Amino acid sequence: MATGFDPRFLEDLAKRLSEAMPPQLAALKGDIEANFKSVLQSGLAKLELVTRQEFDVQAGVLARTREKLTALEGRLAALEAERPAGGSNG
Repeated sequence: MATGFDPRFLEDLAKRLSEAMPPQLAALKGDIEANFKSVLQSGLAKLELVTRQEFDVQAGVLARTREKLTALEGRLAALEAERPAGGSNG
């Protein structure tokens, strides 16, 4: 799980949110921007997100696992086809 986010991204997003506020609140812009940043950091931390790199690694593991499963299913089907009809074991 990724616990950190690019601070520049959060700062930029907080800045854009504060700039979208009505002009009457311009005097509070610094406080609003800091609060937005704090809320964003807190909210994102609770989402249990993973980085793109972690996601790609796990996607690769899943793809290899699927390949192995497909190969094992093929081997099982071949073994079952070789088994004599009637299911006698000896």
